[in-house]
Amino acid sequence: MTEQTGPNGADAASTDADAGRFVVEHEVAVPPAQVFALLADPARHHETEPGDWVREAIDPAPITEVGQVFGMNMGFPQDGTPYTMHNRVIAFEQDRTLAWEPGQFDQNGELGTGGWIWRYDLEPTATGTRIQLTYDWSAVPAELQEQFSLPPFQPSFLEKSLQHLEAALTR
Repeated sequence: MTEQTGPNGADAASTDADAGRFVVEHEVAVPPAQVFALLADPARHHETEPGDWVREAIDPAPITEVGQVFGMNMGFPQDGTPYTMHNRVIAFEQDRTLAWEPGQFDQNGELGTGGWIWRYDLEPTATGTRIQLTYDWSAVPAELQEQFSLPPFQPSFLEKSLQHLEAALTR
C-alpha cells in the first residue's frame, strides 16, 4: 500500500490494488450537509466526474434510502458509446455516508451487480468536510475483473473527481 499526502496535508490517496480498492481523501470548505445534498442528487453526479463518463440521471429523484435504485446514462470513456447503469444504494447515513453498487437490469427486470462499489464518507472538520471516496472492486470475481479491466482507472481519477466535486460545491 502507498500513501500520498498533498502539500497542505489535506489530500491523501491510498492505493491497495492488490486488495481491490482505491481510497482518496480531500477536504472542502463547505459543511457535510451541502456535500451530501450534491451526492444524493443524481442529476448532479456528472459534476463530480472529470470526463464525460457520467452523463445524466435517468430519474433525477434524490437518493433517500438504502435499497433505492437510481439510473444514470453513461458513455464509455474510450469512444463515448452510450450505455446505462442502475445503482443500488447499499449505505445511506444522512450527511455522513452514501454508497452504491452499479449494475444493469437483465431481461427479467432483475438488477445484477458486478461487485464493485462507490462509497463516500463525510467527516465534519473545523473548516468544512473531509470527503473519503472509495472505489472497491474486491468482491468482483477474477474473471469479471479481467473482462472489465478493473480497476478501469488510476487513483488520480478519484482525486480529480473530488476536485470536480469541490468545484461544483463552490460555484
